[in-house]
Amino acid sequence: MRALKVDANQKEIIAALRKIGASVYVIGLPVDLLVGYKGRSIALECKSGEHWRLTDVQKRFFADFEGEAYIVDSVEAALKAVRGL
Repeated sequence: MRALKVDANQKEIIAALRKIGASVYVIGLPVDLLVGYKGRSIALECKSGEHWRLTDVQKRFFADFEGEAYIVDSVEAALKAVRGL
C-alpha cells in the first residue's frame, strides 16, 4: 500500500481553518479533512495545481455523501466553504 499524496496547500488550509477556531482532523480517505465549525461538520478535499482530478473513491464519495462536502483549492475557498458563504 502506498502513502496518500498530500496536496501542497493542505498545511496552509489547515492552519487558516484552525486560526478561525475550527477543529480540523486529517482523515485522508475518502477526503483529506474533517472540519468542525460552529456546530457543523464539513468534509473537505484539498486540491492544488491546474490538472487535479478525483480518485474513483472520491468520485463515489461526492456522488453519495448526504452531508456537507467541498473540493477546495485555496485558503480562501476553504474558509468560504466552512463559513457557509
